[in-house]
Amino acid sequence: MEKVRKMLVYLIVIAFAFYLLPFFIKNTGSGMLVLLLAIPMTCFISSLIYGMKHSFNWSFPMLVALLFIPTLFIFYNESASIYSLIYGVISVLGSFLGSLLYKKKKV
Repeated sequence: MEKVRKMLVYLIVIAFAFYLLPFFIKNTGSGMLVLLLAIPMTCFISSLIYGMKHSFNWSFPMLVALLFIPTLFIFYNESASIYSLIYGVISVLGSFLGSLLYKKKKV
């Protein structure tokens, strides 16, 4: 439970990106900007900071991927389900790179 508590702030930031940024989608161009730039950057930066502060944990990227799934039914359609995997992978990369910086910082 303590690990989830440490993740909570970072997951809330990512949840804001997942659930608030789609309101800015007005057309295909803005939709692509949100889905391909704004949300992935938010996922990566939040995951990087999480990895730097708490090291790597596989449950964090899985929670990020799961957190996106309800947005499919709220904002998108099933064709956007691949983004759940993509955002999970981006989160793995960010957390892993952050954990490398975490280890260097501790040494």
